[in-house]
Amino acid sequence: MAGTASAAAPVSARPETIEADLLRYVKFGIKRAGGPGDTACGEWLAGELEAAGYKVERQTFSAPFFEERKAELSIAGATASVYPQPIVIATGPDGVAGPLVRVDFAGRFAGSLEGAIALVDLAHGRWSSMLTPAAKGPIAGAFAAGAKAVVAITNGPTGKVIALNADGRAPMFKGPVALLAPDQADPFLAAAFQRAEAKLVLDGEGGQRPAFNFVGRIDRGKGRWLAISTPRSGWFTCAAERGPGVAVWLHLARWAAKALPDHDLALVCNTGHEYEYLGAAEAMKEIAPPPAQTKFWLHLGANVAARDWHDTPGKPSPLPSVDPQRFLSVSPELLPLARELFAGLAGYEAPVSSKVLAAGELVEVIKSGYAPAAGVFGIHRYHHVAEDDERCLNPAATVAAADAFRQFVQRVIAS
Repeated sequence: MAGTASAAAPVSARPETIEADLLRYVKFGIKRAGGPGDTACGEWLAGELEAAGYKVERQTFSAPFFEERKAELSIAGATASVYPQPIVIATGPDGVAGPLVRVDFAGRFAGSLEGAIALVDLAHGRWSSMLTPAAKGPIAGAFAAGAKAVVAITNGPTGKVIALNADGRAPMFKGPVALLAPDQADPFLAAAFQRAEAKLVLDGEGGQRPAFNFVGRIDRGKGRWLAISTPRSGWFTCAAERGPGVAVWLHLARWAAKALPDHDLALVCNTGHEYEYLGAAEAMKEIAPPPAQTKFWLHLGANVAARDWHDTPGKPSPLPSVDPQRFLSVSPELLPLARELFAGLAGYEAPVSSKVLAAGELVEVIKSGYAPAAGVFGIHRYHHVAEDDERCLNPAATVAAADAFRQFVQRVIAS
């Protein structure tokens, strides 16, 4: 067994293990915080760390949930399923009714919104969070102008509804909000020009339920912690959004347990990511190692390695290449090393200083005082879409990322 980080360099990720971990993650299905898929996935990952020699500590907290019975928007001659925007303000089984009025991406509308259902036509983009001003602004403005409910069209690259991260502590708006897929929107946009009567139903059971973070520790009493974190939860199956980060995290956990005897290890796995990093904020309070004793923190967030797609008209086709819309953000002093080790890896080949750009749970890491730190975040084509399934995986790119991050960790902690 290697006794130092530098001696461990020949180790490389096993493609068959990476692919098996990716597929295992996908099979847990929908992974909303505290739900059965998220809980089962968390238990699997905790078990893998225990098998690798880590002592696991769980941290339980409350996360919002909503189990829908009926969620739809209807007008005369057309009905479409909608996605209730968390934290959900339900309408009950009778729904709410009113004239349908289009509101454009800048919040502009004709006539009055008093008593109306606002159809907010968001700009085209790879959406991720309702806290983005371009999403939150026109919706809040519609309620301020008198709308009784809002349906937002999440215009994006797939034509499907894009779930949006939400504040996990309180509803963001004063009335019911739902999301509508662009490929279902045409009849409703036409109806909105006529101020046709519409009905929105968001009916179901909601509230709070327990969810858990965990940390796997190997405390050797060295006083030099290496922390590596990843979230596991999300709105849907999250195959390429979360799966590659989980697979690389597992690879690094198994490797570090044997290869880094001179460091204490903390492998953190959070849930509640979709509620604006609710789990990460809780983890920093209780289960994270002390910042002053932490040599390095690596966070593996969204789009560590997803498949790219051709935008062929009407039917996108998968490519063997990796989606380049992924960012590697590092403490400024790590930029030269990151440029060296990630050269040739699309997206990662242009690392950015965390003082210029940081996002996702990396923000919580930096805010808590961990330095140096590095993190991945990105939005692949099917990000936050129900169709982010096994087709979106790119095992070869995930293996390449695992190898590069392992070398990166070795070099950083050896410095």
